[in-house]
Amino acid sequence: MFFQTAENVRRARMNRNLDTIKQNLLDQKKELELKLTTLAKEAFSDGQVQDPGDQALLSTMESLRTSLQDSDLEQYKRIVRAIKKFEDGSYGICIDCGNDISEKRLLSFADADRCLACQEEYEDLQTE
Repeated sequence: MFFQTAENVRRARMNRNLDTIKQNLLDQKKELELKLTTLAKEAFSDGQVQDPGDQALLSTMESLRTSLQDSDLEQYKRIVRAIKKFEDGSYGICIDCGNDISEKRLLSFADADRCLACQEEYEDLQTE
């Protein structure tokens, strides 16, 4: 007769969660690839804008597109890095302290590189 210990139940739940997280990361990666490809192909003008007001609007729209593209590219890089960690067995391990990143944090931030304590410390150092 097989008895499930609390630890076995916890591990099984974590494995199911990891499968879900990995699939979500793969879906996000595919979505961002499509979005980045679309943004890269977009052109707001054929270069024939004559009116200074239209030119200013065009410039603003181009800056916004570039900003969105940069943000999406950074997110894409984080997702690819997380997927590689799944492949090499290091997913869920904090890059700073080497401890496990909590399951709750990984479910909220699948591309998290750091545990909550190290992330807070990292962000504090970035604002100094």
